[in-house]
Amino acid sequence: MSVKILSGKELATAIEAEQTALVARLKARGIEPALAVILVGEDPGSQVYVGNKIKTCGRLGIRSVDHRLPASASQAELEALVERLNNDPTIHGILCQLPLPKGLDESRILRLIRPDKDVDCFHPENVGLLAAGSPRFLPCTPAGIVEMLRRNHIATAGKHAVVVGRSNIVGRPVSILLSQKGLDATVTVCHSRTPDLAAHTLRADILVAAIGQPRFITANMVKDGAVVIDVGMNRVADPTAPKGTRLAGDVDYDQVAPKCSAITPVPGGVGLMTIAMLMANTLRAAGQ
Repeated sequence: MSVKILSGKELATAIEAEQTALVARLKARGIEPALAVILVGEDPGSQVYVGNKIKTCGRLGIRSVDHRLPASASQAELEALVERLNNDPTIHGILCQLPLPKGLDESRILRLIRPDKDVDCFHPENVGLLAAGSPRFLPCTPAGIVEMLRRNHIATAGKHAVVVGRSNIVGRPVSILLSQKGLDATVTVCHSRTPDLAAHTLRADILVAAIGQPRFITANMVKDGAVVIDVGMNRVADPTAPKGTRLAGDVDYDQVAPKCSAITPVPGGVGLMTIAMLMANTLRAAGQ
């Protein structure tokens, strides 16, 4: 079977060209889109993610405002920064990079960010609007998945989509999006308490793996011709790699790919689309 590789890099490049044009139109109206990014502590992974987001802002012409706080920062200090950004009319989007260091209340911070600046779509008001089918913003990774399907002309209407993982960041919102009008998939959500997981995944026309376990989805769990979307970004040991590790998805790519009609690589797949959708939300916030 010929498998189509769903490249996030190619799509993100095309989307960035569209977004650059949109930035120019906003600036012609006197609006300079601006994204504030908050990073607390020195988690290496978070530093890389934040760096990539700031670089993307630079390519598009979006002003990025980088706020770094030490891991010792107090809840009051972080809340004061969020409130200052909430009240700054020149800031259109606010992103607080997760996870936060121990001792800080993530839930409280996410609720404190103004819903109309919540470009990650984590605020309960925005989650409720999404569930109601009238979203202000779309959560970035789920939106990136949907955009990959749409732009690769992969049909979702009437298809059976199985989502492995029920997190509030990916699993739950992507299940909502895929089931809504316009996409019209029939969705099954599986998780750590699902018995006989393979019985569900083998029925999937579209399989979304978002569980954070490297190479968990194997060939005997995927039916022939399925579309597989791998959200996993796991660092695994690899003595042949320069740093002794490499990134691996939640899907055993080498085993699974030959059975698929289409599959996302890791890296180079969904992760790049996540950043593209963050930029889309920032521009939407600026144009409101």
